[in-house]
Amino acid sequence: MPIRPALSSDIPAISAIYDEAVRTGTASFELQPPGAAEMARRHAALVESGYPYLVLEEEGVLLGYAYASAFRPRIAYRYTVENSIYVDEAARGRGVGRALLVALIEACEARGFRQMVAVIGDSANAGSIALHRSCGFDSIGILPATGLKFGRWIDTVLMQRALGPGASTVPSDGDDSLSG
Repeated sequence: MPIRPALSSDIPAISAIYDEAVRTGTASFELQPPGAAEMARRHAALVESGYPYLVLEEEGVLLGYAYASAFRPRIAYRYTVENSIYVDEAARGRGVGRALLVALIEACEARGFRQMVAVIGDSANAGSIALHRSCGFDSIGILPATGLKFGRWIDTVLMQRALGPGASTVPSDGDDSLSG
């Protein structure tokens, strides 16, 4: 499956996929789809910050997208990313999500990131949980009833995977200012 970096020309298709996910699912805790202009702004901000943003396209049709972003804004988290993956409803169950996640892991490792965290909306999201588990993620915990969507409380599932050497070594530009 051909995976490539997302382009600004992909934003309408990306927006359509995300629109459906926001309106009908619990993977995103957004309540209103943000629209193409906001999706374009988000894409540009991530790419300008050095994070990978990938799409999978088959025969000219964009089937899904994935990107990494900062896990948290504090500098100590700079080697940890959060992943996001969205697949067009018609393409689910065909390996699109797995192909995107594997490519995203590789892209993040190539950029020197050391940990990837999946923040999965809804503990009932068995497909996303199984996908992450199959790609080497461990279950870290569940934050019960942290989102309110569709008139019900929704859990947040946390999963994590080491990238490259993970925590076995400190990156050469790592902060050692506290070591004495």
